[in-house]
Amino acid sequence: MTSVGIRLAVMMFFQYFIWGAWAVTMSTYLGQTLRFEGSQIGLAYGTTAIAAMISPFFVGMVADRFFATQKILSVLHIAGAVMMYAVSQVTTFGAFYPLLIGYALLYMPTLALTNSISFHHVADPAKDFPRIRVLGTIGWIVAGLFIGWMGVEPTPMPMRLASAASLILGVYCLSLPHTPPKGAGGPVRARDVLGLDALALLKDRSFAIFVIGSFLLVIPLQFYYAFTNLYLNELGMPAAAGKMTLGQMSEIAFLILLPWFLARLGVRRILMIGMLAWALRYVLFAYGNLGAGVWMLYAGIIFHGVCYDFFFVTGQIYVDQRAGAAIRAAAQGFIAFVTLGAGWFIGSWVAGEVVEAYQIAGAVTGVMHQWRSIWLVPAIGAGAVLAVFAVAFRPVERSA
Repeated sequence: MTSVGIRLAVMMFFQYFIWGAWAVTMSTYLGQTLRFEGSQIGLAYGTTAIAAMISPFFVGMVADRFFATQKILSVLHIAGAVMMYAVSQVTTFGAFYPLLIGYALLYMPTLALTNSISFHHVADPAKDFPRIRVLGTIGWIVAGLFIGWMGVEPTPMPMRLASAASLILGVYCLSLPHTPPKGAGGPVRARDVLGLDALALLKDRSFAIFVIGSFLLVIPLQFYYAFTNLYLNELGMPAAAGKMTLGQMSEIAFLILLPWFLARLGVRRILMIGMLAWALRYVLFAYGNLGAGVWMLYAGIIFHGVCYDFFFVTGQIYVDQRAGAAIRAAAQGFIAFVTLGAGWFIGSWVAGEVVEAYQIAGAVTGVMHQWRSIWLVPAIGAGAVLAVFAVAFRPVERSA
């Protein structure tokens, strides 16, 4: 890896260390310490989805047109450090929620911008970018292991750690190679920013089924992202955040193996395996425990590699194949808006409502939950989406 590649890899490490530091354990802090309701926790996790729907406008209409990428990254991360520290200081939902929305609006655009600056400075994106991006997954893993080792999951310390890392990255970004705004002087349209040119692809029945299926599957997916850490901590699993990094470790392994699987099974079967893995993961969580069933908990976590790579990454590959060069960026932007934006937000809300519906209030233990009933809801939801998808999704297979 070149010196520039190493510098970009360090940027990716901190980019995802920040996210992994606060997002994984937030449900435990909000549920056990601040005693927020399940619906409030769900809304808190939906803040990134709100920002994901808004950030394309910022990136496309502001960042890409008026500012060098490394400078806007610096400003966003330094401002994000201040905002996240403010989030860690408040204890009421009325103060916490708008501050977290403010933070998400600062952080989410940096995901696209760090990708953009990386692609700008590598000679062969297909070869070089994965080596740079994998440091982001490692950063997420390190954050989880560190927080688990410190034993601070039910405290605001993970948010303060994210704040400190954000400040470090904000300053570090000023040392990155100069990257001028790529859209300076050119026309900009809202349909370009949102990828609306990709709507023409919906005339293809299989692509329309893929979009609808992806949107529906993301709804039960949010149960995992929002509430797994709270679940494991309620069970009494020590250093739960550290144990959850096994999911990211398996993600790296299955990402390496994905081309091999795609070549032999094709996009349709891989997507279906990914959907099945989400349903099975929730069944494992529903019946797992810290006794004889502890293997189910670990299996559900390790399934993350199949769940994420076989569904999300394979979905991106399918969109890329189906769209072609002319509307590739528009198509990826559109599917991101549908899934990581709209679907993610609805999923966060639904998950919060379900968790709140199955809570148990105890005088000594505080709020606990009927987790078996909770996990069976997304298991059934993912299974239903898989059943419809298996019947209706019939793409013309191409070589991956």
